[in-house]
Amino acid sequence: MDYNFGEIEKKWKQYWIDNQTYKVTEDASKPKYYVLDMFPYPSGAGLHVGHPLGYIASDIFSRYKRLQGFNVLHPMGYDAYGLPAEQYAIQTGQHPAITTRNNIARYREQLDKIGFSFDWSREVQTCDPAYYKWTQWAFIKMFHSYYCNDEQQARPIAELVSVFERQGTKDLNVACSEEISFTAEEWNAKTETEKQQTLMNYRIAYLGDTIVNWCAALGTVLANDEVSEGLSIRGGYPVEQKKMRQWCLRVSAYAQRLLDGLDMVEWTDSLKETQRNWIGRSMGAEMDFQIDNEKLPSIKIFTTRADTIFGVTFMVLAPESEYVKQLVTPDRKAEVETYLEKTKKKTERERIADKSVSGVFSGSCAIHPFSGEQIPIWISDYVLAGYGTGAIMAVPAHDSRDYAFARYFNLPIIPLIEGCDVSEESFDAKEGVMVNSGFLNGLTVKEAIPRAIDEIEKLGFGRRKINYRLRDAIFSRQRYWGEPFPIYYKDGMPYTVALEDLPIELPEVDKFLPTETGEPPLGRAKNWEYEEK
Repeated sequence: MDYNFGEIEKKWKQYWIDNQTYKVTEDASKPKYYVLDMFPYPSGAGLHVGHPLGYIASDIFSRYKRLQGFNVLHPMGYDAYGLPAEQYAIQTGQHPAITTRNNIARYREQLDKIGFSFDWSREVQTCDPAYYKWTQWAFIKMFHSYYCNDEQQARPIAELVSVFERQGTKDLNVACSEEISFTAEEWNAKTETEKQQTLMNYRIAYLGDTIVNWCAALGTVLANDEVSEGLSIRGGYPVEQKKMRQWCLRVSAYAQRLLDGLDMVEWTDSLKETQRNWIGRSMGAEMDFQIDNEKLPSIKIFTTRADTIFGVTFMVLAPESEYVKQLVTPDRKAEVETYLEKTKKKTERERIADKSVSGVFSGSCAIHPFSGEQIPIWISDYVLAGYGTGAIMAVPAHDSRDYAFARYFNLPIIPLIEGCDVSEESFDAKEGVMVNSGFLNGLTVKEAIPRAIDEIEKLGFGRRKINYRLRDAIFSRQRYWGEPFPIYYKDGMPYTVALEDLPIELPEVDKFLPTETGEPPLGRAKNWEYEEK
């Protein structure tokens, strides 16, 4: 007998719809189970093979848990905001809302044909104001919060203001962009604008200057995976590394909580280890290297290997580092600018993967804090601005990238471990007995690290510090087709709209291109203003 799949599938799909078979309601008599898929981006092409590949697996699991007696929530939705819809709007003249709505209908039709057990009453569309009202609500909550290290939680920013009014920053232990100090008298004497500028240093949602992949032709910031060999994947336009003012989320404040939380989740050991490496907790020392010019600022670095201080023969700055423009001497300016222009075309990911050696001398030197000798300061793209302070003390004998750089530019290499051979490569093992290291000679590496930090703190040019590789998230990549930030500006400073005014919806614009002055398409909005309450 033939299997009439067309008739059978049609019958049962209609039965599921008529009887709301997969609609989920609260049921205290059953244990809960939540199965969440990654929402697809609704492009005009419809589903690709990767979508059902994942969805079929999760659907099988959802049905399995349902048969085990669980009350299974298995929703579906659409990650419906983004640059592709906007680019399509530019090309065709159609509003992104129209093309996105049409694409979602196409996706829904295809998903229904496959017969997934989604509860469509829970459908989410990120471009729906009823949905992004709550992302705006969450942003406002984060804007009005700071992170208290003592309590390991976010607290209302109003509490921090009260502390500033009573005692300034004395005994303050909170997450911040940079360590600053002021008294209660100094805080109370600040203007409203100055107070808002100071609070930005502590907010969980804050405006910060970060290095981004900027594509002028698209008028937007791109993620690393949207860039290849200095060009945008979409359109093939030039992309450069650029420091820009961006909205950020202070994710780094939660680094230790994220690490501790790994002990409470039922993941494989290998996956947990991957997460630990991503968060990247390291204990070490933060040090200030004075410059051989009293008018110039010292260079702050972080190292996990304070024991290698006597092996420092040069320093390296990331091309984007604020130190670069301060330390480059006039005779080196042209060569440095040429190098910086070249490195702008590489993404951070490409720089990490690239093992070739390149760099340029800044013309300035630092002073070794123990020996007093001059240390040349170089600029190279193997150092990243987002890691640590964007500056390193280079110890070529015991770091492979420093070693390659020193060999290429004929810089000194001083071995610090008894019997190690650095004639062909660096000695990266973290064990052995110290030599060529002054007061550390004869100690093992394990003994030398805390002993070196003790001396550094005693002499006052550094301190113990815990550092994390995890960095704050960049949040603002919007041109037009994305949820608006619930922010208005007064005297150049951001303020949040009232909660009762949410959602703030997108305005109508005449075209979806950046303005003639380089502002994003939102700059074309007419009468898109907020009346302060």
